[in-house]
Amino acid sequence: MSTASKTPEANCAACPFTKPTDRRCVRPEGKNPPDCPTVNMPDVADESLAVYKSAEFAKMATIASQVERAGYAREANGLHAVRPRIVELVDFAKRMGYKKLGLIFCIGLRKEAAITEKILATNGFEVTSCVCKVGCLPKSELGLTVAEQLRPKGHESMCNPAMQAEIANRAGTQLNILLGLCVGHDSLVLAHLKAPSTILAVKDRLMGHNPLAALYMYDSYYAWMHNPMFPEEPEPGFPKGE
Repeated sequence: MSTASKTPEANCAACPFTKPTDRRCVRPEGKNPPDCPTVNMPDVADESLAVYKSAEFAKMATIASQVERAGYAREANGLHAVRPRIVELVDFAKRMGYKKLGLIFCIGLRKEAAITEKILATNGFEVTSCVCKVGCLPKSELGLTVAEQLRPKGHESMCNPAMQAEIANRAGTQLNILLGLCVGHDSLVLAHLKAPSTILAVKDRLMGHNPLAALYMYDSYYAWMHNPMFPEEPEPGFPKGE
């Protein structure tokens, strides 16, 4: 019987060393818990470095770090963030030499998508954009009951990430930009896109597309999230009270 111990699964989110400069992943002399992957998986670190030195990914890895550095100004009192994500996105795409971009967006953010397209076009990119409702396929094709639809009295188009992805693939996009897709629909589109992708913004219907707002209030107004949210199988349709 083998006596080799199993490598502990990584759990960096629970690292007890909350100050970044105390961590082993940030400084070679830093501290680490027993499940630290930096200490336990040096072979994987070597493999990842080989990826960044490969012909396929070397340029992207280098430029990503260059764009990260350009996002800060070094002032007397420390580093200051100086650029929003949309500017970093344009910079990254230009440095990579991309000409054709895909913009895959939710119909609820159609105004933001139009602005994004204008910014990209102004900076010389050709943009293929595709809305989530493309194809006009009825949600009933997914086997959803009437109670599970938002507009049960008439036609309701499903979100169609597979078609969004295929349209981008056929257009030959070099980088795809996701804007405000639903949870799950973003997973589906990422699974089917051929070119690299980045996220400009994610959807949060309640928090103005800023999902971190709920986390910032985890110990105050959203303290109820300390308890399991769905202890039982959720009922189909709208939550109770609606």
